[in-house]
Amino acid sequence: MDGEGFGELLQQAEQLAAETEAISELPHVERNLQEIQQAGERLRSRTLTRTSQETADVKASILLGSRGLDIFHISQRLESLSAATTFEPLEPVKDTDIQGFLKNERDNALLSAIEESRRRLLSINSEAVCLIIQQSDKIHRNLHTLLAAGEDALDFSQEAEPSFVSEVGAPGRSALDNVEMAYARQIYAFNEKIVSGHLHPNLGDLCASVAESLDDKNVMDMWTMVKQMTDVLLVPAKETLKSRIAVETEMGFVRQALQFLENSYKTYTMVTVSGNLYQAQLGGVPGTYQLVHSFLNIKLPGPMPGMQDGEVEGHPVWALVYYCLRCGDLSAAMQVVNRAQHQLGEFKNWFQEYMNSPDRRLAPTTENKLRLHYRRVLRNSADPYKRAVYCLIGKCDIADNHGEVADKTEDYLWLKLNQVCFEDDTSSSPQDRLTLPQLQKQLLEDYGESHFAANQQPLLYFQVLFLTAQFEAAVAFLFRVERLRSHAVHVALVLYELRLLLKSSGQSAQLLSQVPGDPPMIRRLNFIRLLMLYTRKFESTDPREALQYFYFLRNEKDSQGESMFLRCVSELVIESREFDMLLGRLEKDGSRKPGVIDKFAGDTTAIISKVALEAENKGLFEEAVKLYELAKNPDKVLELMNKLLSPVISQVSAPQSNKERLKNMALGIAERYRTHGIAGEKSVDSTFYLLLDLITFFDEYHAGHIDRAYDVMERLKLVPLSQDSVEARVAAFRNFSDEVRHNLSEVLLATMNILFTQYKRLKGAGAATPGRLQRSMEDRDSELRSQARALITFAGMIPYRMAGDTNARLVQMEVLMN
Repeated sequence: MDGEGFGELLQQAEQLAAETEAISELPHVERNLQEIQQAGERLRSRTLTRTSQETADVKASILLGSRGLDIFHISQRLESLSAATTFEPLEPVKDTDIQGFLKNERDNALLSAIEESRRRLLSINSEAVCLIIQQSDKIHRNLHTLLAAGEDALDFSQEAEPSFVSEVGAPGRSALDNVEMAYARQIYAFNEKIVSGHLHPNLGDLCASVAESLDDKNVMDMWTMVKQMTDVLLVPAKETLKSRIAVETEMGFVRQALQFLENSYKTYTMVTVSGNLYQAQLGGVPGTYQLVHSFLNIKLPGPMPGMQDGEVEGHPVWALVYYCLRCGDLSAAMQVVNRAQHQLGEFKNWFQEYMNSPDRRLAPTTENKLRLHYRRVLRNSADPYKRAVYCLIGKCDIADNHGEVADKTEDYLWLKLNQVCFEDDTSSSPQDRLTLPQLQKQLLEDYGESHFAANQQPLLYFQVLFLTAQFEAAVAFLFRVERLRSHAVHVALVLYELRLLLKSSGQSAQLLSQVPGDPPMIRRLNFIRLLMLYTRKFESTDPREALQYFYFLRNEKDSQGESMFLRCVSELVIESREFDMLLGRLEKDGSRKPGVIDKFAGDTTAIISKVALEAENKGLFEEAVKLYELAKNPDKVLELMNKLLSPVISQVSAPQSNKERLKNMALGIAERYRTHGIAGEKSVDSTFYLLLDLITFFDEYHAGHIDRAYDVMERLKLVPLSQDSVEARVAAFRNFSDEVRHNLSEVLLATMNILFTQYKRLKGAGAATPGRLQRSMEDRDSELRSQARALITFAGMIPYRMAGDTNARLVQMEVLMN
């Protein structure tokens, strides 16, 4: 480059420096021209030989380096991280080690979640770097072109740095999440059928459809269980409690619970077999027996020590019998018994009797014989499956949990439910008798939440309680888990609609409580409180949805005997302030536009009156006026309007002021009432229209229309404008309401001011008038002074203490007129 070229380049650089020095935000380049050229050549030579990946690294280094980040050291630190020793899957443990298995499963689940979070974080970081590079391509292209050609001016302008934190949009109106909204739609559909007079739809089916739409297997299983457990024929009774504790009803609950557990286990075996077809070697005649046989190919692949009474097709007899029973197929179990009947002694006859019994119970003599055989021969048997089958058929040895075969909560629960007795059998010893309340107490009180790790597996503990017919305790527990709260509420609604829910008697009771006089294991749920706690989250933002839930309380009463539906609607309207939407509104022609509440109540007057009273008690007088007018209660409308108008009558009207708003509201009411011939109680009605006239008087007065204001006051005959009328006005004053009396001071001062203004105007025009007019003006002058004295006399005679200096100011103006 020759000297002329350098001189021209130096001139351009100095011009650029002078332009950039005035801009404080731009960075200052502390390099001379030669250093810039050398740095540019070095960078050019590097960028021309880089691969695409290295070019991306250079771009990232340039951009991130300008933000104070050293990408080279960050890359080294990321590459040095290794999760191999931290997140290795734990080794599987033996099937018989239950504690080790549970600990292993828990640790594996935690480590898997941590590993997944780590991978997701690394993926997000990688995407962020790529997006940064893409956003800055334009800057880099300009920079590389400059350094390569040395012709264009440096451009230090910075583009806005993108943010890669997931941006949360402005919160919407609704406070409901997607699960709650899905449930709310089903509740709406349910109530639509109810209020339309159609047959009651199955609320359980509607709620179960929500779980299907969410594609959540745990929630789907929960609703399958709820539908199964509630499909019980109730014993007719006036009270839900008597129906719930009836023996037939409790037997129905146990039967449904066993059916659910057996169906679930059969599904589990089918999934296990289909997932291990090679090992299962499924074949033969389709049915439960062949399914269990294939399942045992997976579960018991080799011989087990201690098995008794031989094998059937390569598997222990008692294992086959147990798993056929576990799948709920007694016929398949009988098929196994028939194949091995020569080794089983009398068991075939006992099982035949058990199978043919409608309530799965042996005759007392047979049962005693089986129990005796068990105690003498089998109590210490090494075959866990044989002991389990005998305890199940004979309902004996309830202290044995059979942990070798019932290694899961569902298995334990199935075994214990099979041992539950309902008959009053005095011949059975305590060790052979398990009642449903005993099992309920054991699960709820003796074991409790800690034993079942309810915090980690809330749906499992809910299932344990629900399958043992402890519906109220199950719902109350699940309601405490915030992410599952909506499910708990809708399970309670299903129970309530089916008359299976035991409710607390008062709203003040705890969510779950015991009532003196109830059987020991009976709990009651505060259904009203449950719904109100649930709707509190969204009643201010989604009042329509909250109203749908409150409709379930239409038959509930509070301690004063008032409808809880009315009470909740009242609080909902006050809280949300959606008066027009919920209760309807008046059109200009006086007709009422229906609100949401009209769908749920034929006569809405009682509801609207209740809400109006509540609004009045809370001091929301303007809202109360509108509501009372909706409820067609003109007395309350005018009474409250009088209270609202009284403090603002004498104020100066201004656009969007309180007085202007209330005046327009009052004029609208007056117009509607006069058009439709509506009138309130006489004294309230006359006060209302008098206050409206006083508003007109003060508006004219403040606008400077003195003569118009005087004419209004003269027609109102509120204050005396002659000495002859003083006593009549004083007598009439006693009939005025407090709303009018409170404004008397301002009325007297304004009237006196009008007289004084007219007096001054008269005096100003008196000097240039001819004789006849002069006498007329003197008469008018005398009349004005007489009117002023009448006002002073009236102010002194009325039995009412006016504000502070009112009398003094009246006297002062009267003196100035004399």
